[in-house]
Amino acid sequence: MVSDKITAAEQNLLHVYNRFPVAWERGEGVYLYDTEGKKYLDFAAGIAVTGLGYSNHKLQDALKSQIDKICHISNLYYHENCGDAAAALNKASGMERVFFTNSGTEAIEGALKAARKYAYTKENGRFEFIAMENSFHGRSIGAVSVTGTASYREPFEPLLPTVHFATYNDLDSVKALVNDKTCAIILEPLQGEGGIHPATKEFMEGIRALCDEQDILMICDEIQCGMGRTGFMFAWQEYGVKPDIMTMAKAIGNGIPVGAFAMTEKVAEYSMKAGDHGSTYGGNPLACMAVKTVLEIFEEEQIVAHVNEVSSYLSQKLEELVQKYDCIKERRGKGLIQGIELTKPVGEVVKKALDAGLVIISAKGNTIRFVPPLIVEKQHIDEMIEKLEIALN
Repeated sequence: MVSDKITAAEQNLLHVYNRFPVAWERGEGVYLYDTEGKKYLDFAAGIAVTGLGYSNHKLQDALKSQIDKICHISNLYYHENCGDAAAALNKASGMERVFFTNSGTEAIEGALKAARKYAYTKENGRFEFIAMENSFHGRSIGAVSVTGTASYREPFEPLLPTVHFATYNDLDSVKALVNDKTCAIILEPLQGEGGIHPATKEFMEGIRALCDEQDILMICDEIQCGMGRTGFMFAWQEYGVKPDIMTMAKAIGNGIPVGAFAMTEKVAEYSMKAGDHGSTYGGNPLACMAVKTVLEIFEEEQIVAHVNEVSSYLSQKLEELVQKYDCIKERRGKGLIQGIELTKPVGEVVKKALDAGLVIISAKGNTIRFVPPLIVEKQHIDEMIEKLEIALN
């Protein structure tokens, strides 16, 4: 029985996750299968990780080939995959320099350090950060320090004492916090964990102008909303507002643990030098093979164009649910990162959906978060709506 396998798996684990009562065995395309053979439609994608879905054969073959060669050599040496992956990421993101990490949280840590080092090198006396209320940037001490949700921060205080929180999409609230110690402003172009809230164009443009005027760095967290999910390769590109530093993870490896922070040449010149930062596993040959292959598939299969083709249909079908059900307050989001806010407990709906064979996850504010694999088709959206209605009733 699944329950027996779950119990055995849990015996030696530290219980810090609110796990669902299912044990996965395999995946294929946009579907997952549990250890009892039950099939589930996946609209969570491992929290926006498996953009190419499960069992992509080109990616699998590339990773198997790399395993037969070498997986780890440390960053004291060069290897071809790292250079290829970095060049591909810089081309896709419009940045100039990249550092590979093992996760999104590590990417945030690197971005914060790069901003501090930039200020230190320029000897401008700046060291404070402005972050956004309702934001989420990770679980380490630095990442939690810039996460704008008290429940994530309070158990681990005191945190970094130099972080101030502004109201998302309120430029005046940001301006009120800027002073001669502000070194960087960090934000998500679309808040995912915070409840699926996109930034306005005026807000993004205003932050960029403010940073330019004050010699402040703009950091964009693209860990969840990047890699094609909003209908642009990276979400900031829709606004035409290029950050000084950006973070990436999740879908850049399609399930292989890898993250990165990237920056402009200007920031690189004044920030990280040899010995300032490091990662034993970051940028290893296996992870970099995943990144460069994922980006090749994105280009070959025109994934971003596909997102734009199917996402309007997802928006339409969710809007129809808003009109049909009194328990749905509104729909929010862009591309294939969408959310509906409920008046009934979201946890109950998520559990009933799982029972019906649909994998969805929640976000802050009693919101259901829809982040399916980017290869999802319209018939999968129809199937999702059918199963979701079972859970809503």
